[in-house]
Amino acid sequence: MRPEMEMILDGVLSGRLLSREDAYHLIRSPEAHISALCRGAAALRDLGKGRRVSFSPKVFIPLTKLCRDFCSYCTFRESPQDARRLYMSPEEILAVARAGERLGCGEALFTLGERPEQRYPEARAWLAQRGYKTTLEYLRAMCALILSETKLLPHSNPGTLSERELVALKDVNASMGLMLENISEDLHAPGGPHELAPSKRPQARLRTLEKAGRLKIPFTTGLLIGIGETLKSRVNTLYAIRDLNHRFGHIQEVIIQNFRAKPGTAMATQVDPSSSDVKRTAAVARLILGADANIQVPPNLSAADYPIYLSAGINDWGGISPLTIDYVNPEAPWPQLSDLRQRSAEKGFTLRARLTVYPEFVTQKTDYLPEAIRPRLAAIADAEGYLRGEW
Repeated sequence: MRPEMEMILDGVLSGRLLSREDAYHLIRSPEAHISALCRGAAALRDLGKGRRVSFSPKVFIPLTKLCRDFCSYCTFRESPQDARRLYMSPEEILAVARAGERLGCGEALFTLGERPEQRYPEARAWLAQRGYKTTLEYLRAMCALILSETKLLPHSNPGTLSERELVALKDVNASMGLMLENISEDLHAPGGPHELAPSKRPQARLRTLEKAGRLKIPFTTGLLIGIGETLKSRVNTLYAIRDLNHRFGHIQEVIIQNFRAKPGTAMATQVDPSSSDVKRTAAVARLILGADANIQVPPNLSAADYPIYLSAGINDWGGISPLTIDYVNPEAPWPQLSDLRQRSAEKGFTLRARLTVYPEFVTQKTDYLPEAIRPRLAAIADAEGYLRGEW
């Protein structure tokens, strides 16, 4: 380990906040020093989280794949002429949720395109025929349906939101999420991955995250790495997240998600980030965000070697479904639970099933939870705030 790295890591482990300049230095560490970087991050994780790694048993509900945006790497979005259905019906949603409930899941993850009715008259017509003006109104109704008809807790990822929309969704969601991805404006330049995606503008996303903080909504966010950003912009994005959490305390989870090139997209020939690059970024995320942060790397996006990220300071595997595929990355199957448990144990970790909201919000930060959802959480959470039952 180089002396300057050793000094920086010793400072963080003794309780000093990592400066931005030191973070720039660490994320540029040469390959030969990444193991030392990861050891420092793992030691910090152990101080705050111990040797537990969590996951959320869930069902994945793709409410609609229609979207007003066009991202250069996305295979989730569909146009009306390509879609088998414009929206999932209430009956379809309940069938998936009830099947997940029978399997012991605790989370109903709603994912959807951003405001498709603003682009497609077919979406507006479908909604109007059922008494809704917007996709977000329909989403709220379906979250309420899940709460009234099942024991699952909704978690919604609907994109950028106004304060009024966040207020409307808060009462029917235990937590919510919006990937910040990256705050670099360069990604919106002509030919960039977000050129045709107005909702991916950094300020629009940051405003949503800030409003969610003011409203005390437990929120998931994260980085998408490998889409043309720089190492420096990754650090800047992590500091934006840290600053928001220092102000509001609502960032329950930060995902370090690796880009995967998909056939048929504009970025089909882009090279996927290496596992070493993911480790480097996850380790620096831990050092920036601190010992108590919840940091995730999705295991299905690194199927062959996902346990290595435990050595980089993460403490969560994210939502994993025994029933539904990852509709955003359909080519990437979830690991089997037995494999997840065994391979985590081989690295010295105990696997714990959690709720969509993290344990500290169940046991300590209860004022972040809607009154209507608190009794449901109490009924399915154990004394430590994890999901009750055997997994």
